[in-house]
Amino acid sequence: MIEAIQNIFSIPDLRKRILFMLGLLAVYRIGAHIPTPGIDSEALAAFFAASQGTVLGFADLFSGGNLSRLTIFALGIMPYITASIILQLLTVVWPYLEKLSKEGELGRRKITTYTRYLTVILSLVQGLGIAVALQRQGQFVINPGIGFVLMTMLTLTTGTAFIMWLGEQITERGIGNGMSLIIFAGIVVGLPAAISEMYERVTTNQWGVLTLLVLMAMMVGVVAFIVLVERAQRRITVQYAKRVVGRRVLGGQSTHLPLRVNTGGVIPVIFASSILTFPQTFGLVVTENRFLSAVTSALQFGEPLYNVFYIGGIIFFCYFYTSIIFNPNEVADNMRKYGGFIPGIRPGKRTADYVNSILTRITLVGALYLAVIALIPEFIITGFHVQNIPFIGPSLDAALPGFVTQGLQVNFYFGGTSLLIVVGVAMDTIQMVESQLIMRHYDGFLKKGRIRGRKA
Repeated sequence: MIEAIQNIFSIPDLRKRILFMLGLLAVYRIGAHIPTPGIDSEALAAFFAASQGTVLGFADLFSGGNLSRLTIFALGIMPYITASIILQLLTVVWPYLEKLSKEGELGRRKITTYTRYLTVILSLVQGLGIAVALQRQGQFVINPGIGFVLMTMLTLTTGTAFIMWLGEQITERGIGNGMSLIIFAGIVVGLPAAISEMYERVTTNQWGVLTLLVLMAMMVGVVAFIVLVERAQRRITVQYAKRVVGRRVLGGQSTHLPLRVNTGGVIPVIFASSILTFPQTFGLVVTENRFLSAVTSALQFGEPLYNVFYIGGIIFFCYFYTSIIFNPNEVADNMRKYGGFIPGIRPGKRTADYVNSILTRITLVGALYLAVIALIPEFIITGFHVQNIPFIGPSLDAALPGFVTQGLQVNFYFGGTSLLIVVGVAMDTIQMVESQLIMRHYDGFLKKGRIRGRKA
């Protein structure tokens, strides 16, 4: 490990990329301490402290704590992620975007431009909603009025645009995926505070040593489980027939088609959670509607209705996102074009159906894995409120132990979703650094093997 780090800083280009990436992440963290004008930060922080363990806590997680303090980066990178997902979905149903996606680099640049415009629009809408919600709450705004609303919209939109630019610069001139690294930095920065909270609870006898050991063992187990599944693949053997091209004989070798168990990554979790935050947002703006208040209460962390929609949304978006980024028919056509075939399967439609059947089964496994990981924060923080299940709720609540129905009241940073993002981004970034070292004939982080990222 020490030798690999020395090799990194002995390569000028790689050293510049890593230092550039760390510098821009430092700029992002500096901006996370600049508050939005006209906000009572202490009152807002107290409100979010009371809302910890809710969907608002999930949104604050991805903003790196900026939302609870309402800094200039309060919206974080979520508007850009939402805009990217919307355009990816529109690529399937809008022929113009589908044509652009097939035009190579020029088409991708146009789609990126449209993503930026849509990000600004979404940021303006979300900034307006946040400003109106804060004014209706009353105690958070120092000088309410149209000036505060416009200033908040302008500040939050500009902050999101700047974060988007930082992420693109990291991707282009640094190392790793810039957007993922920004989310990674926002999560990791809260780990020291969470560790301090755990230490305080142990020293004040709120927790016993056994509780701490169980929690640490759970964290290690979750990390190991994430690494195992993120690297898991279903390999389909592909045989290529020999072809004569000029005086050379090509093909004849056997290879494999790797299908990832978790093809969608963390995108299904993020998108399902984003949809479930809409009732929470409307509940902040419209407080006098009884129906909306009832829906908001039913969609709190730990509630049965929330779990049903959350798990259903994750499974749906796993299949939907996989169908967008992986086309079995296109894979079968390319395989046949280059003389490849799956042993025992006829080329063409039979091959596409075979690949699609395997992809359908492993996607279900990946979706259930994401659902389990996503529900770990709920189990740790609030538990499962089974008493609200019709008919069988009270008896089931009496039969289950208290830590299942009430949770452990632990900081959100130890949740499965945050660990999923941290571990996944770390694997991808280290794999990129490893590839750069190997390409320049240096020893990487592993001597007897190679690190395989999620996209390998």
